[in-house]
Amino acid sequence: MSTIRVTVDGAGGRMGRMIVAGVAREPDMSVVGAVDAPRTPFIGRDAGELAGAGHIGVPVVDSLASVIDGTDVVIEFTSPEATLANLKAVVRHEKRMVIATTGYNDEQAEELDRLSRQVPCVIAPNYSIGVNVMLRAVELVASTLGDDYDVELVEIHHNQKKDSPSGTALKIADVAAEALGRRLSDVAIHGRYGIVGERTVPEIGVHAVRGGDVVGDHTLLFLGNGERLEITHRAHSRETFARGAIRAARWVASAPIGRHGIEDVLFGA
Repeated sequence: MSTIRVTVDGAGGRMGRMIVAGVAREPDMSVVGAVDAPRTPFIGRDAGELAGAGHIGVPVVDSLASVIDGTDVVIEFTSPEATLANLKAVVRHEKRMVIATTGYNDEQAEELDRLSRQVPCVIAPNYSIGVNVMLRAVELVASTLGDDYDVELVEIHHNQKKDSPSGTALKIADVAAEALGRRLSDVAIHGRYGIVGERTVPEIGVHAVRGGDVVGDHTLLFLGNGERLEITHRAHSRETFARGAIRAARWVASAPIGRHGIEDVLFGA
């Protein structure tokens, strides 16, 4: 099988560096492009050396357009604005993409959905294998317990995270809501303050905590009379996200056109 040529966008960031290093270790993959925002101090540096993986002869550039022709799959860990601009380039050049960016507003999310259906594309808020197995468990538990248990979600991330709640938290809450026959946008309560009255049966509380260097903790609580059940995932290292994104890149290299989720990668389309 031919080598999968990967370009990493956001190569100067913490996740980007881990992905560069991870791809460089894969025998069936190679890093052919590394992109970061213009005017960052990483432009021109060797992506492998920046990632601690040794010299790979791939300099960090400030434009996906300059490296996309020789690319099979783009892995994207950036901002919503940059992701949409790069996805447009992927569509124009008929390439493939793995997107892990979160924090879209409604208009951006609609554009993301429209564009991603035009090429083979995997989109997920979290590429941890454990988190995505957790989602399967959440679906089973919520549908089994039903309305007899109150549902609350608490997520904790480092103090540099820009979006809140996390994309992963919203996905977990959405899976629980759907399993309960609810629409998350109708029942989500983001924190509580003041005299809010008694808790209603359908509401799902979503609470974001920020501090320190926490990679990512998510706990979904099902609280009943006399007992509670908690499903928790704790990420100890960002490497777990990098491994999942690399696995998705390998899968999307031969996937059909259309938007896919990490569940397609892990459990089959």
